[in-house]
Amino acid sequence: MNPTSRSLHGLCTAQARLPSPFGPLLWVRTERGLAGMWFDAQKWFPATFDAPEDPDDPLIREAARQLDAYFEGGLTTFDLPLDLHGTPFQRAVWQALLAIAPGETCSYADIARAVGSPHAVRAVGAAVGRNPVGIIVPCHRVIGRDGSLTGYAGGLDRKQALLRLEGVLQPRQELLL
Repeated sequence: MNPTSRSLHGLCTAQARLPSPFGPLLWVRTERGLAGMWFDAQKWFPATFDAPEDPDDPLIREAARQLDAYFEGGLTTFDLPLDLHGTPFQRAVWQALLAIAPGETCSYADIARAVGSPHAVRAVGAAVGRNPVGIIVPCHRVIGRDGSLTGYAGGLDRKQALLRLEGVLQPRQELLL
């Protein structure tokens, strides 16, 4: 069982696998809010959850509806209750990610400064990589200080596509790899 599955054990109230333009997603929620959304085969993909499969769960349905609107270009900010489980440092990093405006990017060093740990750039990178609700908590907006397209747990091709969708990249433009 990976750390995410372990920290959510016994707390999940529903899960569902639903399609998206970028591939199937596993959604997980608790009583307090959306706790996870992962692409199949994503790095740090949780093995299992003890929640019932419920594709009609109201919060999961609303989250999927908002994500569809985002992919169609009609939504830039999500309005969903989140229940993010991680260390205090990880949660601080994830909160900082929520402050990155749509169509903007920042560096890992920027996030490190924002959370009050300017020398913890690698730790920030690790926390960004463990973000349990990618896209909604916009970790794809974090790039290398030199403009390079650095890791993305969902795959660099998806990160590039998300940045194109948000207008950061032009249709055929690529960030440094």
